[in-house]
Amino acid sequence: MSTNQNNTMLIKSYAAALGFDYCGIAKAVKLDEDARRLENWLSKGFNGSMQYMENHFELRINPLKLVPGAKSVITLLLNYAPADKQNAAAPKIAKYAFGKDYHDVIRIKLKQLLQTIKENIGEINGRGFVDSAPVLERSWAQKSGLGWIGKNGNMINKQSGSFFFIATLITDIELDYDDAFAKDYCGSCTKCIDHCPTEAILPDKVIDGSKCISYFTIELKDALIPGAMQGKFDNWMFGCDVCQDACPWNRFSKPTNEINFTPIPEILNFTKNNWEELTEESFKVIFKNSPLKRSKFEGIKRNLRFLEH
Repeated sequence: MSTNQNNTMLIKSYAAALGFDYCGIAKAVKLDEDARRLENWLSKGFNGSMQYMENHFELRINPLKLVPGAKSVITLLLNYAPADKQNAAAPKIAKYAFGKDYHDVIRIKLKQLLQTIKENIGEINGRGFVDSAPVLERSWAQKSGLGWIGKNGNMINKQSGSFFFIATLITDIELDYDDAFAKDYCGSCTKCIDHCPTEAILPDKVIDGSKCISYFTIELKDALIPGAMQGKFDNWMFGCDVCQDACPWNRFSKPTNEINFTPIPEILNFTKNNWEELTEESFKVIFKNSPLKRSKFEGIKRNLRFLEH
């Protein structure tokens, strides 16, 4: 077995030991095709008020700009599908936000992975990313053989569906590379497009982010949600899972084994009245480790008011 093969096997075993469900590795190269696609997407204003998506364009498409001398992009998937469902009458919350903030959970795992690699393989340079830097993680997931990009823009794994967080570790160590996932198994299915309440899913796997319910309920910082969206939110208060719930591939998803993603009881059990009566002090205590803090108390209240009309 060559050194590259041995190191690749070790890294995949370390990733599994840390609880990652899948690990794929691709050669670090500039993403020219993705660059053209991203440029086109931004030029059409599909990022809405998410100005940050226009920043650091060159970093997004070139891993060598993030890690000098980068040779490998390691992509890791961590399942977040919950075993439990929310109270049926409650304002809906996207499943990814049921437990602890995934940024915190995955950041620790990436740090541990990099440390373990350094201790066992040797001194290497590397940086881990989880939504925190300009990395096109879905493209890298596809390039490292973990799945394909669905019509809803999500990365779909053939064995397990799409309820995954994607993390990226860019390193300057040469490894054995997985074959890119070449096939698209969405076929003629259009369930995600048909079910999207705001018609945010366009043809050719293009998502109009400025129409997505997740955009309005999380990213939009305005005091009011546009009236044109009235009656289209299907009771979603934070994020949206409609396109994933409609996807036939998610029949293969299984509940996560990650203890940190155990649902916060209030997320499962709160009624609409509980949310309306919630004080800012209680919000800060209950959701201090939750993704919900991203919308802040005022944002949650704004979303609730919007759902009432």
